[in-house]
Amino acid sequence: MRKETQNWLQMVDYDIATAEHMLGTERYLYDVFMCHLSNEKMLKAIVSEDTSETPPMTHNLIYLMKLAKVNPPQPLHDFIAIISNASIPTRYPSDFAKLIEAYPKEIVTEYLIKTREVLKWLKEDQRLTT
Repeated sequence: MRKETQNWLQMVDYDIATAEHMLGTERYLYDVFMCHLSNEKMLKAIVSEDTSETPPMTHNLIYLMKLAKVNPPQPLHDFIAIISNASIPTRYPSDFAKLIEAYPKEIVTEYLIKTREVLKWLKEDQRLTT
């Protein structure tokens, strides 16, 4: 496995652990952000390994799925689309109070659970297990 790919995978583990801590400290927007980042870096790990090149600087998870040539089961695909769309508002909220209301503990907990499912599925990709 390429060193760059290993680096991406280490960051995935670090970021998902950070997401878990953010949930515990009730920093829900940062939790959503870290869930997105974990998914993004996991996809970039696959792209890195598949292409032997540095993945593009993008936060668009749908685009990264295409580059990684992955086709997750529909529920995971749907979640990836949802969290991909959450990226920009959580980074640059136009109405902070409204954004806080949009991501209560219950929703963020579900995002964390779904992110773990996505990461588990992606980690089983043959390109990462050889």
